[in-house]
Amino acid sequence: MYILNEKSKTPLHLQLYNALKDDISTHYQAGEKLPSIRKVATLYNLSKTTVESAYTQLYAEGYIESRPKSGYYVSELYFDTFASENLDTTPAHSPNYTYDFFPAQLCAEDFPLKTWKRLATKALQETTDFGSYPDGQGELALREQIAKYLMVSRGVVCRAEQIVITSGFIDSMRLLASLLKKTHTHFGIEHPGYHIAHKVFDEFGYDIDYIDIDDKGVSLQSIEQSKAQILYITPSHQYPTGVNMPISHRHKLLELMHHRKGLIIEDDYDSELRYTTRPIPALQGLDKYDSVAYLGTFSKSLSPAVRVGYMVLPQWLLARYKESYDAHFAKVSLSTQKTLELFMAEGHYDRHIRKMRTLNRKKHNLMRDTLKATLGDTMQIVSDGGGLAILIHPTVPFDWKKFKRLAEDVRIKIYLAKERCGGEFEAVRMGFGGLSEEEILEGVEVFEKVWRKAIG
Repeated sequence: MYILNEKSKTPLHLQLYNALKDDISTHYQAGEKLPSIRKVATLYNLSKTTVESAYTQLYAEGYIESRPKSGYYVSELYFDTFASENLDTTPAHSPNYTYDFFPAQLCAEDFPLKTWKRLATKALQETTDFGSYPDGQGELALREQIAKYLMVSRGVVCRAEQIVITSGFIDSMRLLASLLKKTHTHFGIEHPGYHIAHKVFDEFGYDIDYIDIDDKGVSLQSIEQSKAQILYITPSHQYPTGVNMPISHRHKLLELMHHRKGLIIEDDYDSELRYTTRPIPALQGLDKYDSVAYLGTFSKSLSPAVRVGYMVLPQWLLARYKESYDAHFAKVSLSTQKTLELFMAEGHYDRHIRKMRTLNRKKHNLMRDTLKATLGDTMQIVSDGGGLAILIHPTVPFDWKKFKRLAEDVRIKIYLAKERCGGEFEAVRMGFGGLSEEEILEGVEVFEKVWRKAIG
């Protein structure tokens, strides 16, 4: 039985998330089924949305997996990590960490709340038909704004008619997996790569091909040796290594996948937040063969809580989408779409991007310089210059298990690449986006003591 406090400042979905996470790591076994969303909502008198939010976060972090028409189960992929932590004889710590280096978080005060509230009111006052179902593909006016933005900022060649509005990355990937299932069987993913992309296509029963990463991004030789018909990549800032795929390599990749009659899924995450160089234009803009599906979200540029993503589909896949069941129902509420449309149309989004780039560049540089000053030659930076985290790796003998345990002891939340990305690549993902400059300085000072105790 979980204790949830409606009067607490912590939202109910976060309280439930923390309670479920603790329960999973202490009482559940790998592969064990969790109670259904409906059952939890009924038992604790919660809304279905609240419970879904908690489950979605657990899914995104790899604690649980979803099985079609069956429910949610404790993930076997990461259970070994949970189990080994629970064998520790030290007492369990509070989930409230003093410093949390989450690698994909924004500061709450950076969200343009006043402007958003004003535009939300304006959107509701306009002649919007709340008596009918919204466009399943997304509101045309919003898609037009997104198409305009992508063309100018990322060199994406598209029209509003090619864009599908989704409720985020997972929703986009599930739609693609569903649409491609009848004609494609092998899914290729960067290795190391984004675990959520792997989990979604594995959930749909695809055969998974792991594609090696080299200094140019995905290895063309590794692709040729695989059976991948669908290839998921992050070419502008490879996750997690940070490699940027050069133009010449992109052209060769497009040729290779065209001859294979395959589809490239281009995830352009972190493209808005670059601090040292401008990102290379999107791979989709170079595509002459109609073989790239381009994915993006507003999670890191605006807010992960807004839950808006989008896909730019090639024409043949768009036709398949329009014939599908999913094309009939909107994935994002009409009011959110209308508010975001106004936010972009009135120029607020462009101004916000510039502001966030400036704020996070300062934090990025502070985090980078502080790490260099405190850790010195005991570490190397393996990925920086974009996004909301800097990745570091020790250059000296290092006890990773001791490091994790010591970090918990001083209530520092750390995030390791291998736990989420697979492969042999390991690094500490030092997120700075959700911290103030003062917290970065204080947090790294405590982090240094833990780091040095783990050396040797």
